Amino acid sequence: MILKKLKIETIHRIPGHLSLDNVDIWFQDEARFGQQNTTTRLWAKRGTRPRAIKQQQFDYAYLFGSVCPERGIGQGLVVPWVSKDIMKEHLKQVSSVTEQGRHAVIIMDGASWHTDDIAESFDNVSIIKLPPYSPELNPIEQVWSWMRQRCLGNQSFLDYDDIVEKVCCAWNKFLSCTDRVTKMYSRNWICLTS
Repeated sequence: MILKKLKIETIHRIPGHLSLDNVDIWFQDEARFGQQNTTTRLWAKRGTRPRAIKQQQFDYAYLFGSVCPERGIGQGLVVPWVSKDIMKEHLKQVSSVTEQGRHAVIIMDGASWHTDDIAESFDNVSIIKLPPYSPELNPIEQVWSWMRQRCLGNQSFLDYDDIVEKVCCAWNKFLSCTDRVTKMYSRNWICLTS
């Protein structure tokens, strides 16, 4: 029932002069990465116990990420904190890569900086909020896990700049494979034309 409501709400947000074929569905979320990092399993010679550093410092960076599974692309913004103004900057990124004559519908959670007015200044962007406590409906949550497990786990960070550099490398590595982006995000319920 929730998925049907999301699909209907998505269709209602699309400007009337556009056909459903000209709509791109994006998924958006933020994640915090930093010195209190993830410790993951790793391969080692039998009988040995490899060591992984667990830092005690508290520097963090936030990654605002959006992905369009149909086009296999994404946009990211790494910042030191979260706010409504930063969210607007992130929407500006999505708006700038949305092709002329197309419309981007961005599905996001109900974080306090995801207010209903953040997309008002964009003609080609609309937002839809997911129901509370339903992160399973937002496939971008899988990307954060992928980045932590494959790129950022068992690492130490020197400072904020080092965090930003490594998070950007991990995000770019994820986006470098269009097939990975498309397969990880594909959901039957986002197909508007069926």
